[in-house]
Amino acid sequence: MSESRNLRVAFYTLGCKLNQAETESLAGQFNEAGFQLVSPGDLADIYVANTCTVTHIADRKSRHWLRLARRRNPRALIVATGCYAQRAPQELAPIADLVLDNGSKERLLETVEEMYGYPLPTYPFVIASEAKQSHIHNSITRARSLIKIQDGCHSPCTYCIVPKVRSPEYSLPAAQIIEEIECKVVAGYKEVVLTGTKIGCYKNDGVDLKWLVECILHGTGIERLRLSSLQPQEISAEFLALWQDKRLCRHLHLALQSGSDPVLLRMRRRYSLDDYQGTMNLVRQAIPDVAITTDVMVGFPGESDDEFEQSYSFCQQAGFANIHVFPFSPRSGTEAARMSDQVRDGAKKKRTERMLVLSRNCRRNFCDQFLGQTMSVLWEKETNPGSGIYSGLTDNYIRVFVQSEKPLSNRITLVKLAGLHDRGMWGELVGPFGFSGTDN
Repeated sequence: MSESRNLRVAFYTLGCKLNQAETESLAGQFNEAGFQLVSPGDLADIYVANTCTVTHIADRKSRHWLRLARRRNPRALIVATGCYAQRAPQELAPIADLVLDNGSKERLLETVEEMYGYPLPTYPFVIASEAKQSHIHNSITRARSLIKIQDGCHSPCTYCIVPKVRSPEYSLPAAQIIEEIECKVVAGYKEVVLTGTKIGCYKNDGVDLKWLVECILHGTGIERLRLSSLQPQEISAEFLALWQDKRLCRHLHLALQSGSDPVLLRMRRRYSLDDYQGTMNLVRQAIPDVAITTDVMVGFPGESDDEFEQSYSFCQQAGFANIHVFPFSPRSGTEAARMSDQVRDGAKKKRTERMLVLSRNCRRNFCDQFLGQTMSVLWEKETNPGSGIYSGLTDNYIRVFVQSEKPLSNRITLVKLAGLHDRGMWGELVGPFGFSGTDN
């Protein structure tokens, strides 16, 4: 047995689903190498923050967690990687022992082993027997896995730092993706989420996203397939025809950013509100009961009161299942950061609060449509150990909570949606344990 089995590793992820997919991959590598994976708040010998830098708030959260990790165990190895580490490593160097940019992220395990020799000695880390016992976090949940299929973005959005901190656009080979999904199926996963910086531009050796999805549906035994964020201009009737296969989750995240055409022009987005509305109509015609979620930025440079009201009104009538709301955050090196007429922080705060209230109302209104209906839910875990309350998602992205004396984690069951919950809906198991598919 390798001495590395005495070492406990905690991963903390900020930002997008692509970051989450990369953390899942890293956690898998450390797990296979014999390390113990623990929760981000537990005592560990190695702490790894996979950072985001889309906003100054993400930067601040990264620094805060790294400092907490240092206080939790002053002798631990503190590692920062991800987009913040790519953009401003000098800001993280005083906090972290090791700063790895995105290009070096995949070699984290190798780098750690090279630093201390292989197999890893326990010195100078805390020996596991000396540490207080804590719940070991299973980062590989066996319920839902995020699969990276693409990285990089060449879009000219004026506010976005991502093209500067991610690699040039590339797509992974379809055969590699399918093999990884099949491995996840064997490991017990029920759902995979295809993710990347901009998955709609996936293309490798003549295979595009539509063809890739078809290959996955025909070539793997995954029970649920979900796609991460898409752009409205990437949706077509031919693409939506794939949803005739019930394994494709009825949920599309279509980035909006603003419901004002003049703001979209200043952002240099590649669609108008008419284009966006047309895509939503197309989606809803093709996929009954689909959940359309989105991102909305408030306080973009020059956003007037009237333009904000236009954005608010568009979101109000769009019927979104959920809206991710965030204030504009100037990122050094982007065109928007140099624009005149920056919106005052006070105005951005008030607009954000209004849009957040609208987001909550949209989520509640979407859920309300399904009261009394029976739907399949993939259960993730107990909300609190021993509580008997489990949380999971329908295929159209409604979070459901249910009381159960029997374990539900990583099972797909039929549930009657019985009432509203502040984070989704309450459910009641249907039939003898309500199973609608296989379970492990």
